[in-house]
Amino acid sequence: MDIDDFDIDRSTDEAWDAFSQRLSEVLSMMDGGAELTLGMLAADDDTAPFIEYECPALGRLVAQASSNAVLADDYQLAATQLAQMEALGWVSPSAESSANFTSEWSQEQTDELAVLSVATMRDVYGVLHPVFLTADQLADVLQPQGPDEPPYRPATPQLDHPDTQAVMPEGAEELDRLVGVELTRLYGSEPFHDSEGDYAIRVGSTMVFVRIPSDAREVIAFAAVVHDVSGRSRAAEVLNDLNSESRWVRFWLLRDKVFVSMSALAQPFVPAHFRQVIHEVASVADSIDDHLAATLQGRTTFPTAGG
Repeated sequence: MDIDDFDIDRSTDEAWDAFSQRLSEVLSMMDGGAELTLGMLAADDDTAPFIEYECPALGRLVAQASSNAVLADDYQLAATQLAQMEALGWVSPSAESSANFTSEWSQEQTDELAVLSVATMRDVYGVLHPVFLTADQLADVLQPQGPDEPPYRPATPQLDHPDTQAVMPEGAEELDRLVGVELTRLYGSEPFHDSEGDYAIRVGSTMVFVRIPSDAREVIAFAAVVHDVSGRSRAAEVLNDLNSESRWVRFWLLRDKVFVSMSALAQPFVPAHFRQVIHEVASVADSIDDHLAATLQGRTTFPTAGG
């Protein structure tokens, strides 16, 4: 397949590096009195982990990271995590200062503050990918740059509904632009786009990657379902059975990980078909991951509630 070289760990590392650079840029441009809250997306209204940034005066930044005093029960930090916060350089909460962890920086040190923020979110709070973060202000700046080209014009003759309008891309670069525009339209902002050309999007509790092959004949959506599979022979048997019963998606084993994937034909590209592919991959991945992980003695991408 065109995605046999995919490495989810490498892709995730690249996404965090890119996010750190954008966060540094945002922090360096904050004016005196400006505030920004970076939080973890949560399914409920409970207080999830967050980092608040304040620029009390131009040139000075103060960051606060959520502590057990404000976090909901499901997000309480264990002793090892509290020790991690101190090791990273956060000042522990105290009655005299703040109920949260604090850290003060010069606005010339935004690179270092961004690195600290990523380490806190990723290694302590357990956010697996930047797509699971949200910002209350300046959110658009935290997203990757969108395409410079104007929105694409559907080919003629035009059909009644825009989602069913077919567009014939001239090549992989044009198809990539069409996919980026469609994802932006679906989710409100340009998604993460790594150096290898893969898009990473959050669909519910699932993360789906989108790749454009070099021949531009299809758009491939795929998601990691199980990690650290125990026994490749057993996994191959199980996946063969699943593939024989599956109507649209395909399950496949790459090293010690199981992926589910589905393609949308792209000559021409039809937004409605692409949207259905994204939905199908996300739905299957979210519905089968726990059972498949138990069967193959592996683990899911995202921990189950209470797990």
